[in-house]
Order: sequence, then structure tokens, then C-alpha cells
Amino acid sequence: MKRILLALVSATLVMGLLLSCQRAAEQYRIAMITDAGDIDDESFNQGTWEGIVEYAQANNLSHRYYRPSEISDSAYISTIDLAVRGGAEIVVTPGFLFEQAIFSAQDTHPDVRFVLIDGAPHGGDYNVRVADNTVSVFFAEEESGFLAGYAAVMDGFENLGYMGGMAVPAVVRFGIGYVAGAHYAANEMGKEISFPNNRYVYLGDFGPSDTHKSQAESWYNAGTDIIFAAAGGAGSSVMAAAEDQDAWMIGVDVDQSENSDRVLTSAMKDLGESVQQMLDAHFQGQFPGGQTLNLTATEDGVGLPMATSRFSTFSESDYNAIFDRVAGGDIDVPSNYADLQAFFDLHGLGDLVIAESTIQP
Repeated sequence: MKRILLALVSATLVMGLLLSCQRAAEQYRIAMITDAGDIDDESFNQGTWEGIVEYAQANNLSHRYYRPSEISDSAYISTIDLAVRGGAEIVVTPGFLFEQAIFSAQDTHPDVRFVLIDGAPHGGDYNVRVADNTVSVFFAEEESGFLAGYAAVMDGFENLGYMGGMAVPAVVRFGIGYVAGAHYAANEMGKEISFPNNRYVYLGDFGPSDTHKSQAESWYNAGTDIIFAAAGGAGSSVMAAAEDQDAWMIGVDVDQSENSDRVLTSAMKDLGESVQQMLDAHFQGQFPGGQTLNLTATEDGVGLPMATSRFSTFSESDYNAIFDRVAGGDIDVPSNYADLQAFFDLHGLGDLVIAESTIQP
């Protein structure tokens, strides 16, 4: 009987050790929390996640993404807590929707590093505080949008439209830059373009839907040549409409040329590279905690993927020329409506027909 008991005790201990090892093996050092989309949104979340995966695999680091149960601060905080319990020592959160959640989490988990993309931590009062274990990373979306609008008009497009997902700061900046770039190019070429108030809209979400596709189709049928869709997963609906109508669209955040042959170009942010730099800084003991980084054309943080763009006449040298002017500060691209109006006045671009309430509702 004693031998049987000893055997049972030994078996129990072995099972316990195995379970402990299994739990240890399930720890993930790098975590990403998705925002309103998922890692296959072919845009913001996917670009961030692919950068994480590439870095983690190259350095043999465990990694995992988590999707919150809903879009709310409480759900984001709970998901961050779950990631930390799962072993995360650095958590990447893409999107301004995480601002208040990170404001809380950076204090709750002082030993964990946080990378907040396109947002600054605040407690709801917009008094920003970036703790020593947090870094905020912003991009000059207005510059990327400017380059896309400029290139499209220089390539011959004259009837333009813009569909943003929601009127969040980054999406607003994309649109403002797009309007500025399109009209700047038209002025250089001495030609008129059509970009009316009713061809600039926010869809209300970042998810694909038949409603979004139908709206894009109606624009194409009414004569719109090209739509810039800064809308996350909702951009796939615009893409589908462009395919059905044999029209064109401009992608966003990442190079979306492989998603459809109707993608003229993409207004990119170097999400993957920037995230990899933050991860490497963490693991090398050089994490820039407490800082807010602004990545512009000067740092190659934004741009167009010329190698995969489908321009007819807009060349690599054309692109390099306008990019250098933006990166060098010769062209000060506006990022809000007041500056957009001033930009029109400064460069003699005529009347700004898109209303402030449309661009910044």
C-alpha cells in the first residue's frame, strides 16, 4: 500500500511539474492589443502585428495578440491585464482609443513597457502624462496624405473623393493632407479638379460592410475617378467597389497593392519598422520611456510605395522631388482645418469648398 501511495504521490508531483512547465511555456513576452479591427484588417492592426511577428521570429521571442471583447476603456484595461498575466513585458497598443487605458495601465503595471501608437496617455481630461515605462509614437499622416493626393492628380486624376473610417485625429490628418496635396498639384499643372464637399465623408466605423461598398459605388457611378480610403478594414469595401466599377482607390497605413489591382498607391506609415525599433530598444535596455516621438517624412516615417504603385505617368523622380520638398520643410503640409485654409491662401489654390464641419466634425 505504501508503495502505491508513493507512486501516486510521485505521479502527482510529476503531473504538477509538467503543468507548471506548460504554463511557463505559455508565457508571451511581447503582446499586442488590437483596437477596433483585427490583425487581418489589411491596414493599421495588421501592419503593426506583422512588424511584431517579424521582429519576434528573428529574435526567437514569444509573442501573442489579444482582441478586447468590446471597444471600451474597461475592456482594453482588462485585456492589458490579461496580457501582463500572460507574461508580457512589453505591450503594443495601436490607436488613440487606448489613450485612457494606457494612462491607467502604465501606473498599474510599472514594470511593463507600453508602446502607444497614434495616441498620448491621458485620464479623460487631455492632460497628457507619458510615464517612464511608456512611449507615444505619432506619424505625420498629413504628409502621407499630401503625397497621395499630389501623386494622384499629377497622374491625371481629376475627380477625387475621400472616405475616412471615423473622425479620429489620424484619419482627419490623412484627409487634410490629401485635400492639400491634390489642390497643390492641380495648381502646379494649371488645371481644375473636382473635390466637392459631398465627396468627403467619415463612414462611422472601421469595419467592412455592404453599405460602405454601395456608397463607394454610387460615387464611382457619379463620376468620381479615385477614392482615398483611410478606413482600416472598411477600406476593403471601397476596394471591392473599385474592382466592380473598374475604378481606382488609394490604400492606407501599409502597402495594399497586393490586395487588389485597383489600388493605385497607398498612403503609408512605417508601422512595422517603428514598432520593431521600440521592441529592439526595450530588449537592448534603451527604451525611450517618457518620450513622445513624431515620425515624419524627414525620418522616412511616411511615404508612398513607389515600387508597387500603378501610376501611368507619375515617375520615381517626380515622387522623389515632391518627397524631398516635404521632408526638407519647403512645403509645410497642414494638419488641421485652419492651417489648410491658410495653405490654400498662401499658395493661391482658390476657394476651399470642403467645409470645416465636414473635415473636423
